[in-house]
Amino acid sequence: MSIIVFIILGGVIGWLAAMVLGRREGIISSIVIGIVGSFIGSFVSRLFVGSDQSYLSVSAVGLFWSFIGAIILVAILNLVTRSHHNSV
Repeated sequence: MSIIVFIILGGVIGWLAAMVLGRREGIISSIVIGIVGSFIGSFVSRLFVGSDQSYLSVSAVGLFWSFIGAIILVAILNLVTRSHHNSV
């Protein structure tokens, strides 16, 4: 699979996760969130399913776990930025 497809899918997944949690991100941030989210989703899928069949795969299951991982990442980012703004 082409790296460009992974970048586009990462951007879409990252953008959707940010939108769900009410965070506005740029295109580069969305791509990074989506790609890192796929690694987090892979780890989480191993915890729940027991095996990692979704790691970097372009399938419904792989996209689902990538989205879950991206949601987790955006939630952590929201917590970090919220606590940072409260302490200033």
